[in-house]
Amino acid sequence: TRGRAAAARASSRGDPSSGGARTARRRERRGVRSRRRVVVAALGESEREDIITIVRTGPTATSTEPLASPSTMTTTPCDEVDDETFYAPLRDASDGSYKFLCDGEWRSASAAADHPAGASSRRPNVVTNANPSRSNAPAFSFQACTADDVDEAYERAKMAHKRWARTPLHERAAALHRAAALMRAHWKPIADALVIEVAKSAKDAKAEVARSADLVDYAAEEGLRALSEGGLLHSDAWKGTSRCKLCMVTKVPLGVVLCIPPFNYPVNLAVSKIAPAIIAGNAVVVKPPTQGAVAGLLTAQCFASALTGMPPGLINVVTGRGSEIGDYLTSHRGANCISFTGGDTGISVARNARMVPIQMELGGKDACVVFPDADLDLAAAAIVKGGFSYSGQRCTAVKLVVAFEEIADALVEKVIAKVERLTVGQPEDDADITAVVSAKSADFIEGLVDDALSKGAVAMTGSWRREENLIWPTLVDRVTDDMRLCWEEPFGPVVPVVRVTDEIEALRYVNESKYGLQGCVFTRDVDRAIRFGDAMETGTVQINGPPARGPDHFPFQGFKDSGIGSQGVRNSIECMTKTKSTVINLSAPSYAMGG
Repeated sequence: TRGRAAAARASSRGDPSSGGARTARRRERRGVRSRRRVVVAALGESEREDIITIVRTGPTATSTEPLASPSTMTTTPCDEVDDETFYAPLRDASDGSYKFLCDGEWRSASAAADHPAGASSRRPNVVTNANPSRSNAPAFSFQACTADDVDEAYERAKMAHKRWARTPLHERAAALHRAAALMRAHWKPIADALVIEVAKSAKDAKAEVARSADLVDYAAEEGLRALSEGGLLHSDAWKGTSRCKLCMVTKVPLGVVLCIPPFNYPVNLAVSKIAPAIIAGNAVVVKPPTQGAVAGLLTAQCFASALTGMPPGLINVVTGRGSEIGDYLTSHRGANCISFTGGDTGISVARNARMVPIQMELGGKDACVVFPDADLDLAAAAIVKGGFSYSGQRCTAVKLVVAFEEIADALVEKVIAKVERLTVGQPEDDADITAVVSAKSADFIEGLVDDALSKGAVAMTGSWRREENLIWPTLVDRVTDDMRLCWEEPFGPVVPVVRVTDEIEALRYVNESKYGLQGCVFTRDVDRAIRFGDAMETGTVQINGPPARGPDHFPFQGFKDSGIGSQGVRNSIECMTKTKSTVINLSAPSYAMGG
């Protein structure tokens, strides 16, 4: 039945495996290659050699050259191919919308009929996201993929995985190094998209691309280390058994990994899933967020170009409305692993997932506990950095300050002084505080503050100020446990302060939260720091520093409603592979001798 249904769907949209469709795609690919040859032919001989070396081989696994930082990302040989040419295949010539990626090709979505009975119209096959900094004006349009598109993405990914899993590990690593090099060479359009789609400051957008390229390089190297090692077990360790069995243990890829990154880091939290999956021998299907979709598509082009000559369906990117394809993606039998970062939506993702490994990070209410003996200047700096960076739209933002009564006034005064120096404005101008992602988000944040102020809390940074999505940084003191702001995650530039008199009360504010991502402790007493940190029900405890996800090779996990499993490059590779045992049965016991 499924086969007949699939055939009917293919017939209704034009079978992509038909001879005519294949011929058209071959012509399109020849056209792209021809345009690339024209660009390369216009360069000098030495410049052509530079490009060929980078694209074909990438940096060697033993290269000692320093990785590019945000300030040096503009001068790699790949820059000889200009950004416009490099990203040209992504745009639809008819309407300028961005295509989705399937089987190595940039495509337009198949048409989707309206579902209500009797409806004869057809939905538009593009989605348009908003610019949060410009009154939520339209920003970019991209494909509204359908269930048919999702089916094909999974199908092509499965086919690619079968070949990729037999590709030598060093070749997988070289492909990832090429992708990192292309990200550094063509970083600006990605960073510009982050500024427009998610209101990230220009400097932070550039830094995200640089950090992401570094992560891809690290994943390639970590994969070489982690996946080249296996295990060998001898049977005679078990009582009553001689050494007549040898068990070889290795890690094998799972198949197809579904990667779903969030809006706040649509590049970094995409590659943190893609790169470990690829080095482990998997193929991927990526669903980028609506806000941040184009940044994700541009990033995917770096991978697609780096994987030229490899199985074409290794990376597939489907875009569109989560309400239409979200459940279909996460419950699809083609997904062998799901890596998701986001909010409460992750709970429904977990329910939809079948018997597959799940890696999830779902948010937090990260508390900053400041003890009476703490360095208050250090704590205040960490609260401002942790609470207001990227306008508080970080899972690891400081979302609750727990201050001991005897130092609370002094701490609040120091925090206010630092908050007053923050700039508020446009991301293009590198303002410290920029617009939150949507009007809905801004409304939610305002509702939390209104509730707290109506119940006796005090806004220490002046009266509440908001212009559309732009919210001025707000420190709310004397928050109590009957206020929503005490327990709910604002995901904006608002930091509440609760006052406590002892450790038991302080720990209650940490552990009674439904979240358990991170927390931080400020004290000069290392014994107290370890004792209190051990009692905190959080995945990570920072001592004398703000919550943070990085460096990206550190383990990153949450307890309770903050997630399932653990991230970090090594842990992601582990999640995306499975142990396989091969047992050799000997006809007689054999013992290796050394002399």
